[in-house]
Amino acid sequence: MGFFLETLFGGLMSGMLYALIGLGFVLIFKASGVFNFAQGAMVLVAALSMARFSEWFPRWLGFDNMILANVLAFIASAAVMFLLAVAIERFVLRHLVNQEATTLLMATLGISYFLDGLGQITFGSSVYSINVGMPKDPLMILDSMFEGGLLINLEDLTAAVIAALLVAALALFFQFTSTGRALRAVADDHQAAQSIGIPLNRIWVIVWSVAGLVALVAGIIWGSKFGVQFTLSTAALRALPVVILGGLTSVPGAILGGLIIGVGEKLSEVYLGSLVGGGIEIWFAYVLALVFLLFRPQGLFGEKIIDRV
Repeated sequence: MGFFLETLFGGLMSGMLYALIGLGFVLIFKASGVFNFAQGAMVLVAALSMARFSEWFPRWLGFDNMILANVLAFIASAAVMFLLAVAIERFVLRHLVNQEATTLLMATLGISYFLDGLGQITFGSSVYSINVGMPKDPLMILDSMFEGGLLINLEDLTAAVIAALLVAALALFFQFTSTGRALRAVADDHQAAQSIGIPLNRIWVIVWSVAGLVALVAGIIWGSKFGVQFTLSTAALRALPVVILGGLTSVPGAILGGLIIGVGEKLSEVYLGSLVGGGIEIWFAYVLALVFLLFRPQGLFGEKIIDRV
């Protein structure tokens, strides 16, 4: 029982990181109605910015304080993601208003390749580390209830709490603020939103900035645990099954989808891996996503779209 709970907790904590990355996809889709293939590249650029600025600021300003370096690096990285959002809106999205979804999809794919190249040119192609002081030691809990207790990774627990707080804040933002309602209106119909005075350009800058902030937090968590390298942009696409399960338009769906994927990966690897030679954790999420695409393509909480012909 204790081992099962350890595996379950590990899956839940991994699932919150998946949910955080998946939330970036949902944010862009809710505002533009298109899947953002550039989200993985945004996570990469954000993580590279954080890693490099935390090294550069102590050297440039002549101090040796990790906390100050990380605070300055976070502010600078957030500024980078905001400037990227402004540039994407000004030079790409503004020219594609009312275009077909396929056109916007291809535009985000182009943005992805551009950001990969920009990150390599600006920050280099080495493997970097991010040290924000997250605890690395394991934590033993419930030792009075289970023999040997439950071993929890403190770094995973801290990351899960941070991800959960950010996800909850964004869910409340979408549900209870006028800007959140404007974002939903823009997603439903660009022309109708503009006709009632919603500034489409400003809304797109806001949503890409928020998606950039989500990418930054996800990049910091991922980079702190695994390091920052250029495979991160494709690794972030592991969150794709999350939005397929939860629904491309649902913030709560991204949360639940992330938890289902995280727990399912861990439990299937532990209890079914030996039956098929292992490796279930790598492909479990994609098989589950395929099942949903076949039988419930809108996901658990997504909206079923009906077009009048």
